[in-house]
This record gives sequence, C-alpha cells and structure tokens, in this order.
Amino acid sequence: MADLNFYSGTMDCGKSTLALQMDHNHRARGRVGRVFTSHDRAGTATLSSRLGLAVAAIEVDDAFNFWQFTVDELTQGGRIDYFVCDEAQFYTVEQIDHLAKITDELAIDVFAFGILTDFRTKLFSGSLRLIELADRVHTLQVEALCWCGERATHNARTEDGVMVTEGEVIVVGDVDDLDRPARQVGYEVLCRRHHRRRMTAATAKAAAMSPDVLPFA
Repeated sequence: MADLNFYSGTMDCGKSTLALQMDHNHRARGRVGRVFTSHDRAGTATLSSRLGLAVAAIEVDDAFNFWQFTVDELTQGGRIDYFVCDEAQFYTVEQIDHLAKITDELAIDVFAFGILTDFRTKLFSGSLRLIELADRVHTLQVEALCWCGERATHNARTEDGVMVTEGEVIVVGDVDDLDRPARQVGYEVLCRRHHRRRMTAATAKAAAMSPDVLPFA
C-alpha cells in the first residue's frame, strides 16, 4: 500500500534538506522517483536547501497536472515508485487531490514537504488540503528559533526592513515601475509573541539601542 505523507514546519526547519535526503535514500535502495518543487529559492526546476545541496526538479505551476503527467509517464513505459514534492504549500487544491488519487489508484508513495502558514499566519491552501487528505502528517523535529531564542512558530515577511502582514502571498519584487527600486523583501521566523508585536531581529536591535524604549523581553 502506498501512502500520502506530509512533512511540515516553519521556514528554516530543514524541510528541503529532508526532501533531498528522502530522495537520496529511496534512490539508494533502487527505487525510481520524480522530484517536484515550486518557487524554490535557487530558481526554476531546482530543489535546494540552505545547506547548499540541490537537485534538478520538475517545476509545478498552477497549470501542472500531476495525474496526466503520471499517466503519460507510465504509458510510455516509465517506472515511478515515489514522488518527492517540495514547496507543496504552493500547490493548488486540485493538485493535492491528484496526489491523493495517484497514491490510491497507482500505488505511488508521495512525500510532500511544505510550510503550514504564510506571513499573515493564514494556512496555505495546499497545506490545508494535505492536512485533510494525508495518511500521515509529520511535524519536523528540527526547531527553528526566533531571534529571542524561543521556538519559532510563525513566518514573517519584511519589505524594506519593515515587517508586513498584508499583501500578495508570493512576492518577487516590484517590476512594473522601473523608476522605483525593487522592494527589499526578506523572510524571518519568529515566536508568536514577537510576530504579534511585529518585532523582528532588526527592530529589536534598534529598540535595544534606543534610550527612549523600554525593555521588550
């Protein structure tokens, strides 16, 4: 029996590293798989980790059809034992439904990796659907830490150094206004308390250096 597995955590918890390790382990045992990703930090059609490891992958955009891809591969004589699907939070609900169908009807193991919530603390639709359908949901055990040292539970986005809680879920920078420099978009993991206060490492440092600001810890 094949399983649909979902591995989740915050940014910096090592999910892409685990995805790469999962693919390596299965290939080392003679299994044949396919690796997928979406909006990876290293660019299109690449699964990479912050440790510097990377492999070629199949890019999943909103139009990608997992079911049709798999049927075509098998019809042409290909072998598929498993899928490794990174950045699964960006997949559509229909794509997650296809992964469940592939698991059940074609007996292909699926290992999906993704973060649960966006910078607004809202569940990604792909992650929500995986929670609803997965045979097993795994919380990654490598804990990301907030700048204060507490366990990080929320993903924060900064634009030009300021934390934001509204805007597009996926941002690559301003490209329409050529006269305006692109926004400097960054991400940081925070504990819930400092996410609520919109206090990133940079703002905390600035506050600590100001004689007019009371201690925030």
